[in-house]
Amino acid sequence: MPKLNITKDALDFWERLDAKQYKQIGRRVLSLLSDPLPHDSTQLKGYAFRRVDIGEYRIIYRFDVLEEMVVIECIGLRNDDDVYKQLRRKA
Repeated sequence: MPKLNITKDALDFWERLDAKQYKQIGRRVLSLLSDPLPHDSTQLKGYAFRRVDIGEYRIIYRFDVLEEMVVIECIGLRNDDDVYKQLRRKA
């Protein structure tokens, strides 16, 4: 099973959520450990990242095959471009 690495920005966002959304995100993140490339994930154009949606949130992540690690880069609202702005700043 792959290891999990969550960036500080993603963890900070996740910890500020209400209990219901916190659990939704948590279940989705854990599901990425068992299937890092699910059928409903999308490769982001121009980046080595993928995205998955859960409810009203979007998780931007990458799967490092060599290190067998899922790296959660950003978590944000789906209808908000802020998650992509965060990603551009990191890249």
